Amino acid sequence: MSEEGLLVAEKEIEVNNYDIDAMGIVSNIVYVRWFEDLRTIFINEYMTFSEMMKQHISPILMRTEVDYKVPITIHDKPVGRCWYVKGSRLKWVFKFEIASGDKIHCVGYQTGGFFDLEQQKITKMPEVFQNLLKKD
Repeated sequence: MSEEGLLVAEKEIEVNNYDIDAMGIVSNIVYVRWFEDLRTIFINEYMTFSEMMKQHISPILMRTEVDYKVPITIHDKPVGRCWYVKGSRLKWVFKFEIASGDKIHCVGYQTGGFFDLEQQKITKMPEVFQNLLKKD
């Protein structure tokens, strides 16, 4: 595991015409959608949404932070990376990076957990996620 955490997802990102704004650059909100895509790749590797629904739980976000560094245009070929930085009984933290080559476009963090759909409250994380960072 690196100092960033456990690398859990990496994906080439396609910049679509609907991702860009009137200035020809990727809209700020699109980065958050890409974070969601990367986090979903990771979560689905360990527990599908169907399995979560059977347990009456769903992942939820509590906080998202994004530092925009260099704009992305439709001509860039960005790659997204997601690290699992911290996991406890009740919440997780992911770090994200969107880059093209050695140019970092943004860095972000998300904090979240799992929600019990029946009891309508935060619930403990499934053990599979709690135990991931304990492997090193």
